[in-house]
Formats: sequence, structure tokens, C-alpha cells
Amino acid sequence: MSASDMRPGRPLHDRAFLLHGSKRNEILTLDEVRQYGVDSFADADYLRLYGMTPTEWYASGVRLLGRTAVECTRDVLADRIGRDIAGVAAALAKNTRFTVADPFAESCNTLYWILRHLPSADGLAFEVDPQVFDLTRRNIAGLDRRIDLRRGDFLAELDRHDPPPDHALVVFVAPPWGTALDEAKGLDLRCTEPPITGIIERICQRYPDRKILFAIQVYEKVDPASLAEAERSLEWSELRVYDFNIEGRNHGILLGTRGGTPAQGQATGP
Repeated sequence: MSASDMRPGRPLHDRAFLLHGSKRNEILTLDEVRQYGVDSFADADYLRLYGMTPTEWYASGVRLLGRTAVECTRDVLADRIGRDIAGVAAALAKNTRFTVADPFAESCNTLYWILRHLPSADGLAFEVDPQVFDLTRRNIAGLDRRIDLRRGDFLAELDRHDPPPDHALVVFVAPPWGTALDEAKGLDLRCTEPPITGIIERICQRYPDRKILFAIQVYEKVDPASLAEAERSLEWSELRVYDFNIEGRNHGILLGTRGGTPAQGQATGP
């Protein structure tokens, strides 16, 4: 399937259609997943997950809603995020075990890749949406990384969960962007659902004595004032944007710490 393979009469399968249109809460067919890749990125295999092409993961029983297909992190990006997190984590707390938490799990693909790069870490994820939770629980059941996926709001669940006392924390922060992303103006971190700084402060209040590494997913274009606000809430931070040759639509992460800073010269990316 190529960009010239659009079927007559079929709507454009882009971000707006899958995230805000009629496919938002529908399970996509394999053809629709591949059409999204073609229409949005000229690549039918764009949405690789858990180390598999769409054809492979669909055959294994993995299923996605339209909104999850748009908001999940595909393999090539999740792999880079996982590698960068592992490098900074080692510089922040050498010879320390980690619990990796994802407060907004959706597909759990980013968490899956982080755990591949931090193989001794525990994986903990939260998902408030019952439909997404049920699909993701089935999707990750056969993976080669164990993820403790819990249904509920992470703010409430954190009060009922304590990682082992000797563990440092990695928190992947990727709340729904929704209208916070304007592809012309960029991503406003104050308008995600919930806002980024609120998430950081809530987690730090809950775990005041832990070393915490935050990895905040961002867009190539980020509102400067919102970025500065997020950086002020961190002791150390570094913005990394990944160039995947998608002009104006690349993603990245804002890495930042509380409770300590990475050892100098050891937290650089590849």
C-alpha cells in the first residue's frame, strides 16, 4: 500500500479523523491502521508496536481504538526514548533498582520499550478509560516484559501503591494532548489533560525522598512559556527532539529530575 492507494470515497485517515471523528472510540481494522499510516506519513507500516509491524501485531491479536492509534508512541520513537531514559537513569542513580511508572498508559508501548532498556526495572501503568484498559490488558498479556497495569486515575492509585523503598523512580509523562497540540503553533504543556507541572508536583509530593527521573513527551514545536514553566519545576532538565524526517511533526522528550541530578558528563544521548 502506497500513498497512491487511497480508495475512492474513503475519508482521509489523519489525526483529526481518528482522534476527533467517528473512529475515535472504534476498534480499527488492519486496513484502517495501514491507511492511517499512508494518509498521514506515506508509510503503511508507520504504526509499529511492541517490536512488530501492523500486520504482525494485528495477527497476534493486538487491537487499537482510533484515538489510541494517534496518541500511542510507535516503536522507533519509543525505542529512542527508552535508550535515553536508561542512560540518564544510570547517571542519576547508579547501581539502583527502578520502578518505571506510566500514569497515562494507553497502549503501554513506551513503557514496554523503556523496560527493554531497563530490564531489571519494575513496570507500573495506570489507565482510567475502561475500554482502553481492557484492550491494552489483552494486548500486553503475551509480551516479553511484565507490566502491572492498573485501572484507575493515577493520582488516586499512587496513594495505594508504594514502590519498594530502595527503588528510584522513572515517570513517563504523556497525558492526552487533545487541543493542547496545534500543529502550527506547537504543543502547550499547560493545556494537556492534566497540565504537566501539576503532574510533576503531585508525584514529587507523594514521593519526597526519592530520586525521580521524569520523561515528558513533547512535540517538535513547544510553546516556549510552557516549556520554561516545566523546566522551572525540575532540578535538571534537557530537551531532546528526534529527527525522523517528518518535517514539522517530529516528537521528543523533556528529561528532568527531582531529588538529584545526573552525574556530570554521563547523561548524554547517543
